[in-house]
Parts: sequence; structure tokens; C-alpha cells
Amino acid sequence: MKIRLVIFDLDGTIVENNYDWAAIRQELGIKNGSILDYLDNLPEPERSQKYALLESHERHQTEEARLKPGVREFLSWLDSRQIMTALVTNNNQQNAGFLLNRFGLKFNLILTRESGLYKPSGAPLIRVREQLRVAAEETAVVGDTSYDLLAGREAGVARIFILKSPMTPVSLKGATVVSSFEEIRTYLEET
Repeated sequence: MKIRLVIFDLDGTIVENNYDWAAIRQELGIKNGSILDYLDNLPEPERSQKYALLESHERHQTEEARLKPGVREFLSWLDSRQIMTALVTNNNQQNAGFLLNRFGLKFNLILTRESGLYKPSGAPLIRVREQLRVAAEETAVVGDTSYDLLAGREAGVARIFILKSPMTPVSLKGATVVSSFEEIRTYLEET
């Protein structure tokens, strides 16, 4: 079946940045699991205080972010093929909007953490598919971490592409590891 929708991650996929997640986790007091799940389960005022710390790191990385090579060309190619695009990020709406405006990028649908759905759950990907009325078999995901892989698996999407980076997990069963957007284009042209 032909791909009709490509869902992208933001940080590390559309833009390059230098999050030190180990240091951020330590600062927030998180040993394992999802940062957002952890923060959402804290009592107030600790929850708001720790969210403010996370948002400070995110704001800094957003301001320093650079557009990944090949993104603009790949999005243009998808548009020329009438393949819909969506952005699903665990980052907040303000940072996502800032980056999209700064780089002049457009997506058919954008889902940020304010939706209450975030990776590694497949729920945000399923919501996007449902809103755009696209079957899982017609959907591809492009990300850079195990959270993108886990979300894609849980959502049952047809293709999962992971852009190789220092954070690329060793075990990527069910994903295609790529070095560039051009490589993803080649895979999609073959389907």
C-alpha cells in the first residue's frame, strides 16, 4: 500500500540541537521512564517547578537549533507527491511554533505535548492518523530515538525510519536506520 502520510519528530529530526538528557534527568531527579510522565505525576508545587526547569532547557535548545540538512527538500518532495505531513513532538507548542516560523516549515497537522498525548506512547500518532483519516498501513514515521520507534510500533504504522545519531539505540527491530532524508525518499519511491 502506498504511503499517504509521514509523521515527523521535531527535536533531533527536523532540527539539530544538543540536549544533554542525562544531565536534565539528573537535575529533575528522574532515574528512568518518560520525563513527561514523571512530571505529570508530581504533586504541586514541585510539578510546576520541575516543568519550569525542563522548559528552560527546551527554550535554550530551541533558540540554538539548526535545521537538519535536507529537511526542506524532503518536505517539498512529499508535498509534490501529495503525501500529507504531520509533526508530533513531546516539546511544547510555543517552541514548536517558534521553530516552524523561524524555518518557514508547514505541516498538515501539529501535535505537541499540550494534547496530553506524548511518545513513547503510540497514542499521538494514532490521533494524527485518525484526524487526517489515514490508515496505519499508509503511514510512515521519521524520528531519531527509541521513543519514536516505540510510538510507531504501538501505532502499527507501516514504516519507521530512524535518522542515525549518537542517540540511536542499538536494537531497532522494526525500524529502518537511515543517514539522510534523501535515503528515506529512496525507500518511499520504491513503495
